[in-house]
Amino acid sequence: MEKPHSPACERNREPILAVLREHFADRRHVLEIGSGSGQHAVHFAAALPQLIWQSSDRAENLPGIRAWLDEAALPNTPAPLTLDVAGAWPAGPFDAVFSANTLHIMAWHEVEQLFARLPMITTDDARVIIYGPFNHEGRYSSDSNAAFDQWLKARGAHMAIRDAEAVDALAGAAGFVLLDDIAMPANNRCRVWRRVRD
Repeated sequence: MEKPHSPACERNREPILAVLREHFADRRHVLEIGSGSGQHAVHFAAALPQLIWQSSDRAENLPGIRAWLDEAALPNTPAPLTLDVAGAWPAGPFDAVFSANTLHIMAWHEVEQLFARLPMITTDDARVIIYGPFNHEGRYSSDSNAAFDQWLKARGAHMAIRDAEAVDALAGAAGFVLLDDIAMPANNRCRVWRRVRD
């Protein structure tokens, strides 16, 4: 099959990789939630060979991810897993979780489920990195993000740019504290949480 291609993945992969190099330097087993086209999985796994990069997505996206993984033939990219946040999750344990551009396309109850499940599949010192646009206290960070939010809501009423504070509250309830909040190109952020030992 022809590999799917996301221009956004090409644009944002190097800035995200710089964050991963810092915060996943001592990590070993990453679960990527919502791997999309599979481009990130291949790029990050090639650049960070110490990591086992476990891609995952809904079933309909797995053939495209497999096409990227099969072509790259990297030793640290196992077959992608089917993962719908509202369904069954892999057993883990993972000491790192990464997701890019997913929270704003999920329904809010799915975002809640994502964070609620993290303690069940992560180690007690896990790191979580989520990339994408965030609002602060209900306010857009830029005119372009305001326009993007309107575009999302026109596509589906369940979609929206999420408030950083609301997402932090979900992370906190799951036992994760905010470690870093990094400005990224195109008015996006990389937010990094660390699991707090019980």
